[in-house]
Amino acid sequence: MTETNSAIIRYERLCLLDGELLKKPLYDVIIIGSGPAGLTAAIYTGRAKLSTLVIGGAAWGGQLMLTNKVENFPGFPNGILGPELMANMLKQAESFGAKIMFDNVTAVDFSSRPFKISVSDRVFESKTVILATGASTVWLGLPSEARLRGRGVSACATCDAPFFMNKKAVVVGGGDTAMDEALALSKYAREVTVVHRRDRLRASKILQDGVFTNKKVNFVWNNIVIDILGEERVEGVKLKNVQTGEESTLATDAVFVAIGQRPNTEIFKGQIALDEKGYVIVHDENKTNVEGVYVAGDNQDKRYKQAITAAGAGCKAALDTEKYLQEHAS
Repeated sequence: MTETNSAIIRYERLCLLDGELLKKPLYDVIIIGSGPAGLTAAIYTGRAKLSTLVIGGAAWGGQLMLTNKVENFPGFPNGILGPELMANMLKQAESFGAKIMFDNVTAVDFSSRPFKISVSDRVFESKTVILATGASTVWLGLPSEARLRGRGVSACATCDAPFFMNKKAVVVGGGDTAMDEALALSKYAREVTVVHRRDRLRASKILQDGVFTNKKVNFVWNNIVIDILGEERVEGVKLKNVQTGEESTLATDAVFVAIGQRPNTEIFKGQIALDEKGYVIVHDENKTNVEGVYVAGDNQDKRYKQAITAAGAGCKAALDTEKYLQEHAS
């Protein structure tokens, strides 16, 4: 077992820290989420000597835990495995005093101070809260998709397109995200095929113009992906025509799923302002409509959705939290 895997397993088994978490009557800050945004925030609040509790979720680490090699995070010229990067962030946060538990928040109460965060029958109180719950990719739901994730199945061309230089790639979807993925892939892949369930795109006109004039991009209309082929790596997709029911196969080296993201904010409904898609509404960079509750990462970022931008947002939320606590010190 590698040192990285050993560290990950060790952290996943740390749930209650021998009851230490419940001994603290009131935290300076509770961070909900343990991806790049949450753990970066914890590094900064820990260094600021703020008592910090990270409630990281049963599946901690965010989407990078599902990522193989990360090549675009600064400081790693040879790249780094996603789980290894997150394990390093977690160790760093703990080194500055952050307490981290791996369980899911079941309820929040931002209606009065101190704020109350529930984890099953346990209630933790805090002067401030940073919401760093991220977003989840909407996948196709195929067993083969889950099995081949990281082995040709991806949801981020910005992250993974360079791995498919001069290869074939399929993009599933017809909206802006799918067209962005197709255009990003076209810089590397020799052929990009967009598979869409309808006979026209939903993407904005400027993006449609971009893909329709790109000689590397072609389209399969009125089809859905019903299986992803390959044992160790993606080798192709099985398609079904939604009008005729006819099935076909298409050879490819990669499948990029771009049918949407879902912000992980369901638990905050009725507590903070969310937009129609569930993203946290922010003002002044990272403030919610509740004073003392900040947000960082993909649960409010519809555009960039990168580990480095999430980490930067976590930094800003932590610094503003520190300033808020200084200004409201009793």
